[in-house]
Amino acid sequence: MARRRRPLALPPPQQLVWLAVLFSAAAPAVAKTDKSDVAALNVMFDSMNKPSQLSGWKSSGGDPCDDDDEWKGIECSGSSVTEINLSGLGLSGSLGYQLSGLKSVTKFDVSNNNLNVDLPYQLPPNVVQLNLYGNSFTGGVPYSISQMGDLETLNVGKNHLSGQLTDMFSQLSKLSTLDLSFNRFSGSLPQSFQHLKDLKTLNLESNQFSGHIDVLAKLPLEDLNLQNNKFTGWIPSKLKDTSNLQIGGNQWSSGSAPPGMEKGSALGGSSGGGGGTGGGINGIVIGAIVIAVLLAALILLSVLKRNHTSSASSHYIMDESGHNRSFTPLVDDGKAINMKPLEHSSSISSRTPSAMPSKSISDNEFENKLNYSRRTTDPINLVTYSSSDLQAATGSFHSSRLLGQGTIGGVYKAKYADGRVLAVKKFDPLSFSGSSDFMDLVNSISKLRHPKISELVGYCSEPGHYMLVYDYNMNGSLYDFLHLSDDYSKPLTWDTRVRIAVGTACALEYLHDMCSPPMIHKNIKASNVLLDADLNPHLTDCGLACFYEDTSESLGPGYDPPECTRSSGYVMKSDVYCFGVVMLQLLTGRKPYDSSKPRAEQSLVKFVTPQLHDINALEALADPALRGLYPPKALSRFAGVLARCVQSDPEFRPSMSEVVQSLLQCVQRTTSNRRLGGHRSVSQRSDDSDW
Repeated sequence: MARRRRPLALPPPQQLVWLAVLFSAAAPAVAKTDKSDVAALNVMFDSMNKPSQLSGWKSSGGDPCDDDDEWKGIECSGSSVTEINLSGLGLSGSLGYQLSGLKSVTKFDVSNNNLNVDLPYQLPPNVVQLNLYGNSFTGGVPYSISQMGDLETLNVGKNHLSGQLTDMFSQLSKLSTLDLSFNRFSGSLPQSFQHLKDLKTLNLESNQFSGHIDVLAKLPLEDLNLQNNKFTGWIPSKLKDTSNLQIGGNQWSSGSAPPGMEKGSALGGSSGGGGGTGGGINGIVIGAIVIAVLLAALILLSVLKRNHTSSASSHYIMDESGHNRSFTPLVDDGKAINMKPLEHSSSISSRTPSAMPSKSISDNEFENKLNYSRRTTDPINLVTYSSSDLQAATGSFHSSRLLGQGTIGGVYKAKYADGRVLAVKKFDPLSFSGSSDFMDLVNSISKLRHPKISELVGYCSEPGHYMLVYDYNMNGSLYDFLHLSDDYSKPLTWDTRVRIAVGTACALEYLHDMCSPPMIHKNIKASNVLLDADLNPHLTDCGLACFYEDTSESLGPGYDPPECTRSSGYVMKSDVYCFGVVMLQLLTGRKPYDSSKPRAEQSLVKFVTPQLHDINALEALADPALRGLYPPKALSRFAGVLARCVQSDPEFRPSMSEVVQSLLQCVQRTTSNRRLGGHRSVSQRSDDSDW
């Protein structure tokens, strides 16, 4: 009979070791890095076109804070990513749309690469050093930077940024270095610069800043570079003591300075590289003054003559070159509305003229001819396309290239051999009486300048072929993203939805409050909010209100404001209502009108409005795609803003300026609460967490 083998007996300590080995082999590996950090880096890697030079990075998953899974340029503290240093690696593409999830990152450096598109609105919210120098970023400085109370270094120099700086620096009291050099910024310096009490280094070289620099007078600057701008006025006396002052290439005033200011030695001296002697400058200034006086006299005579000869039924706007153009005004509450941005509103003739005696026929004929010759020869900084070129790029406007169809024509995708992709809006040939009529429209739209408004890049004006050309937005429209996305599309996060809301509101505020006279949009809907590679919003169809007589037809069901029972009922506050409908779609994920729903739920506004102040009902209404990942208080505050927008009486709706301020105050309040509460775990959910 075979002898039975006894199991091997091990001393108790050895048994424990073997058991530990067995369990460790069987147990699944636990990721060390916070999930939100990993997700943000995954999106960032994809958006940069999965560069091979980023060793260790992945499109999904991974563990950058694990010592065995090293990601290039990533530093961690515990389970959180704290530093991202990718300088000079030849990276391209964009930074993605989830950087706000990197809540523990204090240093973010992607300088000296080939990154492009607009600067992302979402950036690491608690960053201390932010370096985006030496790329090809476009757009403006995102307002989200205004909430970075710990920011000490901001460098966006040597990019393609443009526009006027907004008053967004009040809360950046720790900022010590600000570099905006070698961009295309314009306008005067914001008054909130005066709150930068720790600012030591300011570099504004090679932009188009204008106006005086008084706002810098009391700052503790040690290094100030203002070279090659359009600054005027005097150098504040305190600034002449700046250790390194460079001011050449501007239009500084000469002569006796006002009290409290004086000419610094840099005027005509060597410190700014301005060159020339004081006498030379004086001579130039005197000559300029004489010329200015003569020009002012000529302009005054011209204005007086025009006031005596202008017709009560004629309206003109003045372009940058001083030319008058006839333009049929829109009407809002009885006020004429010309498509004229505020930045050009100093022209006397931009105001609607009062009723004056009519001109003689000969005068009218002469001015019509003069206006026509000026209109057709006025330079426009746009690309002129031929109809044959656009036809080839769109596959003869094939239906497969159709991006959207509206009441005034279709929008087509144009693709070129060099990789360029454009969007072409093709009008019905009968939309215009002729090329001059179309060119009036092109001129007015080309003046719109806002980072959240789709910028016109070109046009085609041939008999029977009238087209506007815009940049192509790769993520399509907000409507598509919300309602037509497939199972493989990533849903919009709460942060992204709020960013889209604020950006769209700012674009509409620009049309209403910063264009002079104000401009109505008349076609605000989710399909006209386009999303770029980083899911930044861009409002399109701006300047086309004259085509939307019947808004019920152009807007579609679910959008039409209650006051628009007739075409003339559409007013400025009607845009606010339509904006509210778009934002309700962001909140709920529902369509503005859905016939597949029960009858009581088909109209989004009617179904949702009574529940916008009920926190329990709101949680049930929130888009299921959010999976509950939002701060409840932020959801309630957001809904409160929207409830005001969709009120039935236009008088009770807020202005778009009020809407923007309400949304930003919500962002500021939640950010302040988070900062006062200290650094919590990023996975911890709180009513006072960030948007």
